[in-house]
Amino acid sequence: MGRKNRHRSQISRQILTQYVLTVVGFVAALLLCYFLAWVFCNQFIWLDTNPLYYILKFIQATSPFWGTAVVFVGVIFITHHYLSKPLSYLDEVIAAAEQLSQSNEKPIILSEPMKSVQNELNLTREQALRSERNAKEAEQRKNDLIVYLAHDLKTPLTSVIGYMTLLRDEPQISPELRAKYTGIALSKAERLEDLINEFFDITRFNLTHLTLEEETVNLTRMLEQIAFEFQPVLAEKELTCETRLAPDVQLICDPDKLERVFDNLLRNALSYSYPKSQIVLSLEQRQNHVTIRVQNHGKTIPPEKLSRIFEQFFRLDSARASSTGGAGLGLAIAKEIVELHGGIITAESADEKVALTVRLPLSRQKIV
Repeated sequence: MGRKNRHRSQISRQILTQYVLTVVGFVAALLLCYFLAWVFCNQFIWLDTNPLYYILKFIQATSPFWGTAVVFVGVIFITHHYLSKPLSYLDEVIAAAEQLSQSNEKPIILSEPMKSVQNELNLTREQALRSERNAKEAEQRKNDLIVYLAHDLKTPLTSVIGYMTLLRDEPQISPELRAKYTGIALSKAERLEDLINEFFDITRFNLTHLTLEEETVNLTRMLEQIAFEFQPVLAEKELTCETRLAPDVQLICDPDKLERVFDNLLRNALSYSYPKSQIVLSLEQRQNHVTIRVQNHGKTIPPEKLSRIFEQFFRLDSARASSTGGAGLGLAIAKEIVELHGGIITAESADEKVALTVRLPLSRQKIV
């Protein structure tokens, strides 16, 4: 805003300076012409028998009147000329504003004195177009997500109804088969619960702003606990988790929300790891920050997808949605929580390895 004000004041000062100089120059030129004419006429002896003598005497006698009239007309003409400049600039700006309101992708072109304003308006236009495109893409991703989740909700629900119907209609079923059907129905019901939780996450992420309830926690112990809780799921998928944690690292943070960050990172690594591979969870402490890194052995992520991995509703592989249960929200929420703590989160992928790194400051002051 300050730059725009400077641009406008520069144009105004330029027009005002030109106007004043033109008026002064016009009056000075008029006086100079009168003086030169007076000097020229004084070089001759005028007789009263000469008709031109009476004309010059009349001009001399009425010079205050016609001089004032000429100055007045000249100033009006000059004023009109210089007033038309800012008015024409205003017309250009109004036309440019209409172009902005129409989301026109054609660049705004103004006259040469308005080049600085033109650049500012084009920058605003580009930002508005980018925001509009991002909003459309977000809306499309959200609509796609609803389609995915609707399909995912229907599949386990159909299974639950089917197996429960079998249990109702076949009272003589064997205990082994009953236990099998009950286990499958329970598994599908748990899947439904996960998907419903995804819906709640989407609502909270879009309609509320996360706030922190901070305290001093032992980050090493938190990560050890999270890794331990993942052991049954890791064993089921034939994966292992190696922890390389610096001892007794203390950090001021919101433990519940930060725990969710690391839970999301490990779940992401678990979902996209090759079978019988290893996940590495590491914690390093530097002088003014800590670095937490989750690395897994899996398919290399292309750069175009890696740059979008922290976007809302983005899935690396939509075909795996039903099996992994991800709604493309976990890493986006993790990014927001990390940034609320004053940290950064990044992703790297090469040579069939994927690493998500969180860097958090140690010097952050506790919010009371």
